[in-house]
Amino acid sequence: MKRFYIFKLNQLILPFVLIMFTACLVIFSRTNLLAAKNGLVLWANSVVPSLFPFFVATELLSHTNFTYYLGKLLNRFMKPIFNVRGEGSFAFIMGIISGYPMGAKIAANFRENNICSKEECERLLSFTNNSGPLFIVGTVGVAMFGNSTIGFLLLISHILASITVGIIFRFWKYNSKSDANGSFKYSNNDITLSNLGGIIGASITSSINTILLIGGFVVLFSVIISILQTSHLLETLSNCVEPLLSIFNIPESFSSGFISGILELTNGLNIICNIPEKKISINIIMASFLLGFGGISILLQVWSTISKTDLSIKPYILGKLLHACISATYTFLILKNFVFLNFDL
Repeated sequence: MKRFYIFKLNQLILPFVLIMFTACLVIFSRTNLLAAKNGLVLWANSVVPSLFPFFVATELLSHTNFTYYLGKLLNRFMKPIFNVRGEGSFAFIMGIISGYPMGAKIAANFRENNICSKEECERLLSFTNNSGPLFIVGTVGVAMFGNSTIGFLLLISHILASITVGIIFRFWKYNSKSDANGSFKYSNNDITLSNLGGIIGASITSSINTILLIGGFVVLFSVIISILQTSHLLETLSNCVEPLLSIFNIPESFSSGFISGILELTNGLNIICNIPEKKISINIIMASFLLGFGGISILLQVWSTISKTDLSIKPYILGKLLHACISATYTFLILKNFVFLNFDL
C-alpha cells in the first residue's frame, strides 16, 4: 500500500509544479513580461551573433571529409589521453571555440552518423561542452569584471579543467565494445557544386532550429528566475545554501548569485561579478565554478539535443559537476601561487 501511494505521489509532483508555474505566470505577469523581454534581448544580442555562424559552419563541415582527416591526424593523441577516436577532436576543438552547447551538438551528430560508439560519445559529452572564449574573456572578463586578465585566467582554468575531466572519463564504460564503424567516411554526403545550395539551405535550417531552441531556454529561465525573485523563493533558497558556502568561508552575499548561476549561467555570473568584495578572488573562484557547471538551463539544452540518440545524460551531469569543482580549484591555486594575479584589495 505504501509503494502505491509513493508511486501516485511521484506522478503528481510534476503536474503540480507545472500548475504552480502557470499560476505564477499570471500572478507575476508584469515582472515576467519584463524578464521575458530581457531574455529575448540577451538572446538576440549575444547568443545569435556568437553561435549561429558556428552552427552553420559545423553543419557544412559535416558534409566534408574534414572530420575524417582531422581524426586520422589526431588519433594518436585522442585515443591514449581521452580513449576516444581522433574524430572526437573536432567536438573538443569546436566546443572550446564556439561555447555551449556546440560540443554536445557535435557529439550527438557523431552518434547519429555512427562516427563514434555510444560510450565514446558519452565520454565526449562529459568534457567537450564548454563555455567559449568570447563569452569568458569578453563578457565575463571585460564586461562584468572590467579586467581582461581575469577573463584569460578564467579561460585557462576552464580549458585545463575540461582536459582533466576528459582524462578522468576515459575510464567511462572502459570495457564496453565499440559499435561504431572505425573506417567511416563522408563520401555519401560530400558537398559539391551541384548540391551546394541544398546543403547550405539544410545547414541553415538545422542551425535555426537549434538557435531557436536555445532562445526558448534563455527566455524560459529568465522568467523562472524572475518568479523566484518576486515570490522571495530565491531568498529562501539562498538561505539554505548559506551554511554550505560558509564551510568554504564564502560570504552570505554570494548565495543569491550562486543559486541564480546554478539555474541560468549569465544572470548568475552578472550577480557574482558585481558583488562588492575586497577579496575579489572569491568572486573570481565562484565565477570559475559557475562557468564550469554551465547551469541547469544549459543542461536541459544538452538533454534536448541528445534526446534523439541513445546517449545518457549521466556522464554530462557528472562531468560538469567535476568540471566546476576542478576549475574552481585550478583558479584558486593560480591566484594563490602567482602573486601578480592577486587582485584582492
